[in-house]
Amino acid sequence: MGNYGVKMFMKRSTRDFFKAWQGVKGATLFDRLHGYVYARWPYLYIGIGLEEHPIGRAFNSMSSILSKLSPARDKPVSWQWSFADTYHGKVVTTDSARQLVQVQEDINLPDLEHVIPYPKARDIIMTDPDHIVILECPCRSVRPEPCLPLDVCMIVGEPFASFILDHHPDRSRWITCEEAEGILEAEHARGHVHHAFFKDAMLGRFYAICNCCSCCCGAMQSMRNGTPMLASSGYVSEVEIDLCVACGLCTEHCPFGAMSMCDELVEIDRGLCMGCGVCVSECPEGALSLQEDPEKGVPLVLSELLKVGAEA
Repeated sequence: MGNYGVKMFMKRSTRDFFKAWQGVKGATLFDRLHGYVYARWPYLYIGIGLEEHPIGRAFNSMSSILSKLSPARDKPVSWQWSFADTYHGKVVTTDSARQLVQVQEDINLPDLEHVIPYPKARDIIMTDPDHIVILECPCRSVRPEPCLPLDVCMIVGEPFASFILDHHPDRSRWITCEEAEGILEAEHARGHVHHAFFKDAMLGRFYAICNCCSCCCGAMQSMRNGTPMLASSGYVSEVEIDLCVACGLCTEHCPFGAMSMCDELVEIDRGLCMGCGVCVSECPEGALSLQEDPEKGVPLVLSELLKVGAEA
């Protein structure tokens, strides 16, 4: 059958996806197949990882049994967090997320170790970045009572956008940069967190912006279970005591549980704070602000990264 036969039975977007792997150093056949499975069946993939699918629940039961049989383990380790360990995201503010959907020309910013603290997936290489597809969020979709709306996951650039649209036509659609900005604003108003996602199986680079609620998001759930799948935005929330009226709204809305009230004062757990900025928007007194924290890494601010790249 040869190449002609392969082309007959393979969508063009699939061929483009596999072709894009040719430029990824050290990529293995497993990486290519992993990426294909992840993008082709995201609802099954995420459903298994979150144990909302029977296969996931079966695997976790098996791992619990094996953990109990291993005297070397202090406590059982759920298999699902290891399963998802290479699925990484970086928290970004609304302004930073907006910059990622405003790009109108290709960008090549590889090896951003100082920004993206992951050993493999740390490149911002955007091809046709104005090609944006909105996808029904797999994390929300597999939940029995999901948060709404479902269509909040943005797939940015090629070969990702066309692949997702081709293989999930009933769950995705093209959107403009302006529509993407509107979705970002609406999700921020709902108190949800923007994550720029990177994945080794997705060519080791940025491919999506997810707008996540703490109740449905698998990455945020993993953080609560001890697997650091999310990197801080590089900011931390700080309170100006003189302006704070101890209304407690920030503690109610913080998606990472980093804020609490003590003796009518707001306390911020800097270890838990991811610098998403939700609390800043919710504070009616303007007592909260985001400040850069070197211990939290470097913010993903595309305009600043491009300046550095131009000067290099």
